[in-house]
Amino acid sequence: MSANRPAAVVVLAAGEGTRMKSKTPKVLHEIAGRSLVGHVVSAARELEPEQLVVVVGHASEQVEGHLAAHYEGTRTAFQAERNGTGHAVRMALQELGQAPDGTVVVVCGDTPLLSGDTLSSLVGAHAADGNAVTVLTARVPDSAGYGRIVRDAATGAVTAIVEHKDASEAERAIREINSGVFAFDGRLLADALGKVRTDNSQGEEYLTDVLGILREAGHRVGASMAGDHREILGINNRVQLAEARLLLNRRLLERAMTAGVTVVDPASVLVDVTVTFERDAVVHPGTQLLGATHVAEDAEVGPNTRLRDTVVHRGARVDNTVADGAVIGESASVGPYAYLRPGTRLGTSAKAGTYVEMKNATIGDGTKVPHLSYVGDATIGHHTNIGAASVFVNYDGEAKHHTTIGSHCKTGSDNMFVAPVTVGDGAYTAAGSVITKDVPAGSLAVARGQQRNIEGWVARKRPGSAAAQAAQVAGEAVEREG
Repeated sequence: MSANRPAAVVVLAAGEGTRMKSKTPKVLHEIAGRSLVGHVVSAARELEPEQLVVVVGHASEQVEGHLAAHYEGTRTAFQAERNGTGHAVRMALQELGQAPDGTVVVVCGDTPLLSGDTLSSLVGAHAADGNAVTVLTARVPDSAGYGRIVRDAATGAVTAIVEHKDASEAERAIREINSGVFAFDGRLLADALGKVRTDNSQGEEYLTDVLGILREAGHRVGASMAGDHREILGINNRVQLAEARLLLNRRLLERAMTAGVTVVDPASVLVDVTVTFERDAVVHPGTQLLGATHVAEDAEVGPNTRLRDTVVHRGARVDNTVADGAVIGESASVGPYAYLRPGTRLGTSAKAGTYVEMKNATIGDGTKVPHLSYVGDATIGHHTNIGAASVFVNYDGEAKHHTTIGSHCKTGSDNMFVAPVTVGDGAYTAAGSVITKDVPAGSLAVARGQQRNIEGWVARKRPGSAAAQAAQVAGEAVEREG
């Protein structure tokens, strides 16, 4: 547990986000498999705070439901009227019941790039310097539009945060800006919030006014600068959402590559924050790895592959494939153009080949379903071969049924397995068969009509057609040879 463990972290997430132009609350928009507020909560949890409170307002039921479902133990405070950031923090402290004895960190719910390491540095600097409040700042290439951080030249203490519209020419040249993230002494914060006024153009309680109140009372106001200014970027529209996704994606891929993963073309690969890798995994271009996907050592995925909540075991190869909730065994082969739906389990060295779809199917070690087949609600043993264009007929119009095929079986092309049905170990089925009854182990099942050839049918029924002419030429050639 951190020696600088905060008493509380407050996440401000009450705004509507009208510039998103969406029925979805801004903080619930997602990038990299996590909501905006989810990214912030996850970073805050790295501090191991005693309390974590998210201030909600617009669409509060949706936001509270999301937090309850994904971030158990997170408390919420309701801000009925959006009367400013200072008012929002007051609502959070009321939810806690008393002024926290210790550090209170305040963060914005729309800053998904903010890292736990940066927050930890902020809290550490706050404690080390004995500040009443410490502002997280960043040095940016272009500070236009941001609040400037004005420091005391001798001590480095923050003397003011000056908004762009109020800044002098000298202040506008300052490139260090306010991020909107703060670490406060909890008791001093609670006292100062009671003194914040609303005599401003918006008629709101500004949290930044607390800094002036504390400074005037003789307390020190300090700053901690983020190492990467992009961490403090807030999301206000969908353009910024996409830009943040690219930045976060690059961060995730760099982390993977540094750990020993080969990403052939990072510009064309998308990953979620919950994806994990082992070293010497290879990711080819045009690949999306989503949810709880894991790619093991020496496995290769892509190109043009989308995996969600899928485990790819060591040495497996997945090519031009869509998979959702599947497990791909060691040294297994999938694709190209395969679709593995939830519940699919491929054994070691198993194969789901070209234009193969599987759902709720367990495929044994060494078993191959090479091409043009649908396997649904089925169990197939080990070292069995399923012929091309086979269909596991699992649905009778009202209910799903299961098919079991044993080990070391050879099933013919264009087979229909009408569930429920079982094919025993070592059995064969003939091409073109519709299997409706169980096949005993070691048997050959033939279930098709007997072929009958009707001589001269084309000449009689399709006289003058191209087929009739071709048949006539062929017949004449046979007569000459005879």
